[in-house]
Amino acid sequence: MDEKKLTMTELPESERPYEKCQAHGAAVLSDGELLAVILRAGYQGERVTELAKRLLSRTPGGGLAGICQMSFEELTEIKGIGRVKAVQVLCLSELVDRIMRSKISLNSLTFHEPEMIATYFMPSMRHLETEQVRLLILDGKNAVAKELVISNGSFNAAMAAPREVFHYALKYKAVSIVLLHNHPSGDPTPSKADLRLTRKLADTGKMIGIPLLDHIIIGDNQFTSFALQGYLS
Repeated sequence: MDEKKLTMTELPESERPYEKCQAHGAAVLSDGELLAVILRAGYQGERVTELAKRLLSRTPGGGLAGICQMSFEELTEIKGIGRVKAVQVLCLSELVDRIMRSKISLNSLTFHEPEMIATYFMPSMRHLETEQVRLLILDGKNAVAKELVISNGSFNAAMAAPREVFHYALKYKAVSIVLLHNHPSGDPTPSKADLRLTRKLADTGKMIGIPLLDHIIIGDNQFTSFALQGYLS
């Protein structure tokens, strides 16, 4: 097999993403073509567009979103993805995450818009391989005064128990609180344990005067708001 790497300029004109983008805009490019622009060159006679398609087929879920879940080691296990290409892909994923987060200021988030809170935390939590619990300390205007990670590695009932949560709520003078955690499976449907713990936190909050305004579960491009679903009514 010819080991020459095929570059973008060696592709047939109709398959050159650069020319298509210049003529018609980036929106017309397929996921594979967009990725091919980042990769730039193919591997051992394989066109870069084919390498991009093969990479997409190996991602968790078999698509563009799954790239963000891949580690350097996982990327370099794919034939044709060496150190440089892996770093390019990882930097692209990080850039996308930062752009999404930069559109919203954490201090501008309010409980009046749970969708905004979910959107802000989605990039940093949706691809975590283990469960993480975050606590938002809200002020009198329902704006986020402080963000805390109170459990990392699992949704541990002991770590997120009322005593632990309200220790921080009192320490940082919370007027109200919002709890967030992720489901690594990507499905934000609450479990029975999620429901039990949320009820305990809500009841404790009512007793001490620091209400739990919401518990948001982050999935893969989807979320569940306990408040919106009526679980806190």
